[in-house]
Amino acid sequence: MSDAPRLTSLAHGGGCGCKLDPATLRQLLAQQPAAGPFERLLVGNETADDAAVWELEDGTCLIATTDFFTPMVDDPIDFGRIAATNAISDVYAMGGRPLFALAILGMPLGKIDPEVVARILRGGAEQCAAAGIPVAGGHSIDAPEPIYGLAVIGTCRREAVRRNADAVAGDAVLLTKALGVGVYSAAIKRATLDEAGYRDFIATTTLLNRIGTDLAAEPAVHALTDVTGFGILGHGLEIARGAGLTLTLEADALPLLPQAEALARAGAVTGASHRNWAAFGEAVDLPADFPEWRRHLLTDPQTSGGLLVTCSADRADAILARIRAAGYPAAARIGRIEAGPARIRVAA
Repeated sequence: MSDAPRLTSLAHGGGCGCKLDPATLRQLLAQQPAAGPFERLLVGNETADDAAVWELEDGTCLIATTDFFTPMVDDPIDFGRIAATNAISDVYAMGGRPLFALAILGMPLGKIDPEVVARILRGGAEQCAAAGIPVAGGHSIDAPEPIYGLAVIGTCRREAVRRNADAVAGDAVLLTKALGVGVYSAAIKRATLDEAGYRDFIATTTLLNRIGTDLAAEPAVHALTDVTGFGILGHGLEIARGAGLTLTLEADALPLLPQAEALARAGAVTGASHRNWAAFGEAVDLPADFPEWRRHLLTDPQTSGGLLVTCSADRADAILARIRAAGYPAAARIGRIEAGPARIRVAA
């Protein structure tokens, strides 16, 4: 359709920026019955982890997750690729290998040409193929807004399971990808992101977090999670709360996408960034006179963001070098885990 609307114009938000805010999510989960007691359920919803983990009889574990969202880009193939990468990431973040995926599709019939929908599905299937897995089925509905994502099943050995709640005092904290996806998304929504910026955006959001599988084989790696809609502060706070410790972030060490600072300074900020701060800002200690644009980058929702890793400090440099050599050049050592209350302290 020559007069077809932009994909992003059909959605109120985009990517992981349309997640429920952390405070609302915690309130809803608090009203749900506990997932246990099930002896073989190793990871449920008790620590807001990335996926459920169920142990089979032989010590093999099944990992199950689902993730879907509305478009943050207008190119349907790119949308499909980003959504698939983001969903598969949850398996890697638990230390597993993905086995197969099921598609989740909601489309506003009559507003989108079927060929556009087919291209979204093709993009997702292409990214699954890059991860070495098939899209084995799925489910679709007529929906008010475009929605696409995957349910993903993976596997690992019990000893390889890495939760977000097992950080140890003295651990170093690493991040495998640069921050700034949310402000780039805001610029895309406004049609103000240049071609170079878009290339950087696609490169990071379609970079599979497969390094998580390798990191789980390293005994010095204690906790893993991926950074998505709650930003580096929100997902870092999950690690701090899970361990009952303080996570200190070195603001100057945080890797940023090339245009992230300029976009944040110009006000290209998502609504999710504001909601995130309102939800958990009371658990964060910022330096005096910390600029608002820098704070927005800390609450910036990351669609298909990097892995947040805690590991023994004496192994941190070697593990960081391994991550970079595996194809994550922006990876950085960004902080540490310390004894103290379950909070985040940001050091400038």
